This record gives sequence, structure tokens and C-alpha cells, in this order.
Amino acid sequence: MTALREEVTAILAVAMEGDEVLLRLETGGGMVHGYGLASSQLDRLKSAGVKLTISVDKVAASGGYMMACVADKIISAPFAIVGSIGVIAQLPNFNKLLKKNDIEFEQITAGEFKRTLTMFGENTDKAREKFQTEIEETHGLFKDFIAAHRPELDLETVATGEHWFGKQALDLGLVDEIGTSDDFISLACKDREVLQVRYVQRKKLAEKLAGATGDAADNLLMKWVSRGQRPFM
Repeated sequence: MTALREEVTAILAVAMEGDEVLLRLETGGGMVHGYGLASSQLDRLKSAGVKLTISVDKVAASGGYMMACVADKIISAPFAIVGSIGVIAQLPNFNKLLKKNDIEFEQITAGEFKRTLTMFGENTDKAREKFQTEIEETHGLFKDFIAAHRPELDLETVATGEHWFGKQALDLGLVDEIGTSDDFISLACKDREVLQVRYVQRKKLAEKLAGATGDAADNLLMKWVSRGQRPFM
């Protein structure tokens, strides 16, 4: 997330009217709060008047589609996986196994629903019902977010948790065009200046020294090999 934030900030510092950003997106999703923040970072570009195009060469599912829907235009490769507008949570429960081995588990909370489902305690129907409600509420927020950015979508059809290939996603309105990021960049290079923006985290001194030592060892090994010497194994 740090990388995306820094890249967006760098672009906004130099972006001019008429500039366009292409983001190559490849993710199958994850924690909703993380992808919500990532989507907000992309929204900063649009708020500044920068056109945002997102290209999906392989997959933009679940939280990945949450990010993609922010774009002015979504391009998808023919067999890229798109969609999965749903929410899932799963966890094992070892309570019976613990009881079988005479292992007690204690959990102390303040607040009735501080913890709903647990991996080690005995889950109740009330806790399961509460957890299900939370999942459905999160799904509702997810759908509202997508509706705000792509109001033409039929959410009853696409917000079922299913995923589709690019051509199917185009027919459903989840994407706007079939193609790849390579196609887009090749076309853009004909009449526009194309720059790549990438955040590279600075290495700490210890990491730099370790890297330099490793490079020196590799170079020495290559010299041995090039001279026909047999290195120690």
C-alpha cells in the first residue's frame, strides 16, 4: 500500500491537464479495508482530473475489482478473470479436538460481540448469526461502492460472488474494452510520451552492505568459473 500511495503522490506532483495514467492491475483480492484504502488512493487521481485507465491482464477479482471500478476505463484481456463481487470468511474450529485431548480454552472479552466466531471455543448460533450479518453488511457496502462508480451495472446479476472471463465481463458491463496493457502502451507510444512510475523502497545500510557483500561473492565465483577453475561446493 505504501508503494501505491507514493506513486500516486508522485504523479499528482507533476501531472498536467490531459494526462492519463494506466495502472496494470493484478490481484485476486484480500482484506476489505486494505483494498478500500487502495481504491481511495486511485480516487485521488480522478479527483485531480487525471484520467485513469486500468488494465487487467490476468485477474482483478473481489477487492481487485473494487480497485478497478474506480477507473474511467477498464481494459481486460480475453481470458482475464474479473468479478467475484462478494465477501467470504472461513476458519476452522478445534474445540472438539481440544476437548478430546482434555485441553481447556478460556477467552475473556468485554462487550457481547467483541468476538463472534472463535477457532478454539464453542461457537453459538447467536454468534454465527451475528457474523453472518456482518458479512452481509460488508457485501452491501461493497455493492454500494461499485454502484457509485459504475451505476450502469446490474448488481443483482454481477454481485453474486461469481467471476467471469474478459469477454463475458465485457458483455455484463464489468469492463469496457478487450485488450492488454501491451496493446494500450504500444498505441499510446505513437503519439504520446509514455513514462513509467515505480516506487522503490530505500534499503537500510545493513541491507546495502549485505547486498554488496553478496555481489562481491557472486563476482568472485564468476571469475573462478570463467577461468575454468572448479569452485568449492
